[in-house]
Amino acid sequence: MLLLSDRDNVLIACRRIDAGGKIVIGSQPYILAKTIELGHKLARCSIGAGEKVVKYGVSIGSATRAIEPGEHVHIHNLKSDYIRTHLISEATS
Repeated sequence: MLLLSDRDNVLIACRRIDAGGKIVIGSQPYILAKTIELGHKLARCSIGAGEKVVKYGVSIGSATRAIEPGEHVHIHNLKSDYIRTHLISEATS
């Protein structure tokens, strides 16, 4: 896992991590519920609904729901505060 800035509340996967894989954040182990692909974000700590998601030390958007540590952070639970976010639900309607 890669931490880009001490201010970040997300980590970056440096490799694909399969569902059921164990990661350690700080000293706390977490078992991943789903596969995380290379380069994707995981929550470094609890992120509340509406809270800013911080990567590179700056906000990249807001959580659309509460996100637990070790959980995948992507378009299913994150929206951009700067550009229209394309949602999976929009693609299927």
